[in-house]
Amino acid sequence: MKSCVAKECSGKAAALNTITIEAIPIPDAPVLSRTLGLPDSAFRHDGKMAKQKVRAVTLAKLIPVPGQTLQDIGARSGSIGIEWSQSARNTGAFAIEPLEKRHVSNRGNAAAPGTPKLQLIAGKGPEALFNLSQPNAIFVGGGLTSAGILKTCFEALRSGGRVVANAVTLEGELVLAERWKKFGGELSRIATSRADSIGSLTSWRPLMPATQGSPVKS
Repeated sequence: MKSCVAKECSGKAAALNTITIEAIPIPDAPVLSRTLGLPDSAFRHDGKMAKQKVRAVTLAKLIPVPGQTLQDIGARSGSIGIEWSQSARNTGAFAIEPLEKRHVSNRGNAAAPGTPKLQLIAGKGPEALFNLSQPNAIFVGGGLTSAGILKTCFEALRSGGRVVANAVTLEGELVLAERWKKFGGELSRIATSRADSIGSLTSWRPLMPATQGSPVKS
């Protein structure tokens, strides 16, 4: 391959130029996996987000598949759509979030792990779904008690599509229980505890449990 300054080079450039870059992490750089369930610290958030263990279970139920599309209603930090995009090639994700200030942090959250194609939409469900194409999966993380939201989501899905919805309030649980009777699928409760100090000893401190509904459209 010739090496020359543009003004001085009379010959044609090589047909192929290959550059190899080795990324060397700085000391103490955080190690992040491409598997489901990134640590909460990987995202900028205001405290309202699907926490790591619940998020991993949620994504497993959403089933990221290459070439498929996710709609995340009440996206908050955007973590679900970001991890969906990381988990399989050529996936698409729409993060539907009404608060503009969260969109700013979500752009940074998406760019950091290499998923800049996360599409941010200002709006609420179910209204925000009407102008979008049929998705393969929908996650409802916020606005679960909005009238008719789960019915609208289920009808919007492609055949074989999945809806996953998480609730941390009694009102949300009632919605999931009613929809479970109609749509079927799995209704489960996710509860985890974390070791914490109590004086000079250690015990378990329970985290807020989440009730999860996950019907599949036939």
